[in-house]
Amino acid sequence: MILAVLFANSEGNILVERFNGVPAEERLHWRSFLVKLGADNLKGVKNEELLVASHKSVYIVYTVLGDVSVYVVGKDEYDELALAEVIFVITSAVKDVCGKLPTERLFLDKYGRICLTLDAIIWKGYLENTDKDRIRRLVRLKPPTEF
Repeated sequence: MILAVLFANSEGNILVERFNGVPAEERLHWRSFLVKLGADNLKGVKNEELLVASHKSVYIVYTVLGDVSVYVVGKDEYDELALAEVIFVITSAVKDVCGKLPTERLFLDKYGRICLTLDAIIWKGYLENTDKDRIRRLVRLKPPTEF
């Protein structure tokens, strides 16, 4: 299962997060842990260069995409190899939505579409769609959500 997908800016502020099967009381721990992991290891890393870690019997694959850090956490069948595929689909889709590597400003400008795209890719903790054209169609078909 894919437990979490998080996007953070260079200061460690969470921009987008999706948790699946993670109790609310554990989410703060995961946020803090992932941001610290990125602060310690992502300096000087090239765009889309994958880093891997494990913590409490789960796997973490993370990378930098423009000004944004991307973290994917999984367990069971979502080991580091499967998570590498997941993060590739996510980063490709975000670049597609933004039209290029995202700056923090561009990421926030495209926030709604990025959230819809992320929801089209991952469904209830599982990688649902990997085809770019299908993801684009699904995002266009989804009605706007009320906030």
